Amino acid sequence: MPIEVYDKEEFVRISEKAIECKVKRLREYVKVKLRTKRKLYTMKVKAGEADDLISRLKVKCTEI
Repeated sequence: MPIEVYDKEEFVRISEKAIECKVKRLREYVKVKLRTKRKLYTMKVKAGEADDLISRLKVKCTEI
């Protein structure tokens, strides 16, 4: 089961040990998914805040 994270700073810290990042853009929000060796972490952010968060991540992101 994926774990939803609500804190942006914690999500950036998790991205340091992530293998991959996927970004899914929906109408009102953007879902960002981080895959680590054992777990999948997700975070929903508003469309305007998404680009700032994605630029801070330490792993390469791909659009879905």
